[in-house]
Amino acid sequence: MRKVYVDVTLKQDKYGTIVPLTVTWEDGRKFEIDRVLDVRRAAATKVGGTGVRFTVRISGRETYLFDDGERWFVEAKDRF
Repeated sequence: MRKVYVDVTLKQDKYGTIVPLTVTWEDGRKFEIDRVLDVRRAAATKVGGTGVRFTVRISGRETYLFDDGERWFVEAKDRF
């Protein structure tokens, strides 16, 4: 596993609630987030780091998307 920093398009409402909408992978591929399933502070145990962990569904698969306060990252398999 490796930490991959990604671009995220998000929506923020007037109360400050953030909802990620898309993730752009390091090679430019863009993935639409189907649904946000959970949001909590958590550690990225597989690659290190902490932040707000969004459990999201992309193309029917659940994955974690982290906001470390400065950048967004995912835990990626060595071969994607």
